[in-house]
Amino acid sequence: AVGRLSYTLYLWHWPVLVLAEARFGTLGWPARVALTAASVLPALATRHWVERPLRHSRTVSELPRRGLALGVASVVIPVVLALVVGTTTLKLLGPATPVDLKGLPPGAATGPALLARTGAQAGAQAGDGPIVPNPVQARQSFPPDGACEVAPAVTSSPPCLFGAVDSPDRVVLLGDSHAGQWFSPLLSLAAERGWALQELVKQGCPLPELSVVNPQLGRAYHECDTWRADSLARLAEGPKPRLVVVSSLNRYTDDERALLRGWERTLKPLRALGVPIVYVEDTPVPGRDVPACVSGHLADPDACAFDRKKSRWPDPLARKAAAGGLPGVRSISVNPVLCPASGPTCPAVLDRVLLYRDDTHLTDVAAVVLAPRLERLLTEAAGVGTRDGWTTLLDEEFDGPGGSRPAASRWLYDKGTCYPGCPAAQWGTGEIETMTDSTENVRLDGEGALEIVPTRRDGRWYSGRIESRRSDFAPPPGGVLRIEASIALPDVSGAAAGGYWPAFWTMGAGLRDGYTGWPATGEIDVMESVNGRESVFGTLHCGTLDGGPCEEPVGLTSPRQKCEGCLGAFHTYAVEVDTASGAEEVRWLLDGRVYHRVKASATGREAWEEALPRGQFLILDVAMGGALPTADGATPGPATEPGHPMRVDRVTVSTREGAS
Repeated sequence: AVGRLSYTLYLWHWPVLVLAEARFGTLGWPARVALTAASVLPALATRHWVERPLRHSRTVSELPRRGLALGVASVVIPVVLALVVGTTTLKLLGPATPVDLKGLPPGAATGPALLARTGAQAGAQAGDGPIVPNPVQARQSFPPDGACEVAPAVTSSPPCLFGAVDSPDRVVLLGDSHAGQWFSPLLSLAAERGWALQELVKQGCPLPELSVVNPQLGRAYHECDTWRADSLARLAEGPKPRLVVVSSLNRYTDDERALLRGWERTLKPLRALGVPIVYVEDTPVPGRDVPACVSGHLADPDACAFDRKKSRWPDPLARKAAAGGLPGVRSISVNPVLCPASGPTCPAVLDRVLLYRDDTHLTDVAAVVLAPRLERLLTEAAGVGTRDGWTTLLDEEFDGPGGSRPAASRWLYDKGTCYPGCPAAQWGTGEIETMTDSTENVRLDGEGALEIVPTRRDGRWYSGRIESRRSDFAPPPGGVLRIEASIALPDVSGAAAGGYWPAFWTMGAGLRDGYTGWPATGEIDVMESVNGRESVFGTLHCGTLDGGPCEEPVGLTSPRQKCEGCLGAFHTYAVEVDTASGAEEVRWLLDGRVYHRVKASATGREAWEEALPRGQFLILDVAMGGALPTADGATPGPATEPGHPMRVDRVTVSTREGAS
């Protein structure tokens, strides 16, 4: 009986599985087995009411031509029905015409949303309207790079130059098809700056030096090794690029140590070029045919969301680059918007943009929408120049859900009461709080600002202090370094503000080498305020611990600057380190007005060179008590109120080249 049913069951189980996966997405084996078992019912019905009556029909068996006509009709009718149903389905899925992005808001450069909300669009829901691209268009939403993403059998990339091909400046895009995803955004970035874009991309070829088997070739992928060596050799021969952007699928091996070793071998000759290298962290891998799933869920694309943990493997290169373990290599990621950390799944459609063209690659539409964000990240990481002559090294807007932490890729916490080894107790200032990494003390407010909040428990004070991971913020030779923040001071005054000490400042990179050597390593206090006064001041520390060119321990301090409205309201505090020949100085600015200067001639050449041109890291904190508030006449006491935050709306660091 089973044998007689097997062919009919075979015919039925396949469409059942296909239709179920079109409706519900990729199914696991238990569901597939259950559906195959369920296919027995229509198979039995077909055998009983169709197959057996036709086989034993005297009308059909008496004349062969009737049987032949029935057979032809059995073929033609399903084909016609398939064409009709298929055409109807394509109409429902949408046309395969080129994608029109005019109905979409522009991509957001910052924040948790994929699309910008500006002007008349501010109140609109990005989810209103059709999915773009539709599932049919998504299949063809490839980067427009022609034949530059070379096939497995090819061992050398063609001379793929785009944009201003005669420009002496060029960006190199290097890696596999997951690097190729970023062709359109990088072409836009290069075109805006009058640069060329060179693409060196090979299908299925890991950029880290790993031995892999290519499934298309069915053997070890020797062509990949040859292509990788050829690409690196071509870059070494010159001319030197302005920027190298690398990326690769993060799934060629689950051995993190082997993966990191492979990356280090590939990055060694790239680092020798002496140009910025930016690693774009791999995007989530859905592991399912996303357009097929979305085609069955046009009214509810959230049903096609996929597991966050399975789609994002650990990335040892991103971790090491973010920690500064590979000088010259920066890591950036668009994954916080593609797959927010707030839930267990990643979306297939976000702000009505269909993100994936298959089970692993972004649609080119998604890449184009991400272009403003990618440009901002590249600008921060590599300092690709802006039109007005300033190069942005950091542009932090503290976007994220309320109560979450600032980005770990850019900020780290100081904890306790001193640096490791405690070279200076109570942070060297006599302040009495304990710094923590708790979100009670350091958190995002959900509206684009950072809050640092002093708290008091059981008579003890706690607060927050964060530092930039980068410590290489320095002026270019003969140029200017500008460090700026928009800050609202704690909205508290009088006795309730006794001991409050909010500050935005920098320390010289050399301090992180054992946390000793201050003040010779340099310190620039961009903004300080104490005890809830409506005034601020700036200071330069350098030279020797007692006296010296910077008059330590007080430092070269500005007069107090009246700042009405600074408590609770945002004002801009900035410092500029100018190394132009004959005009070397540090300038302090409040809301764009210069109020204090320290010239290199005042510190002497030796102290200036040791403190300022060698790189700085940033610090934001609210201390409680210490020498400065005490000298101002107040200390934390019973009347001091906890819970008043310093709010930071934005921090930027930029440089400008000197006159040639």
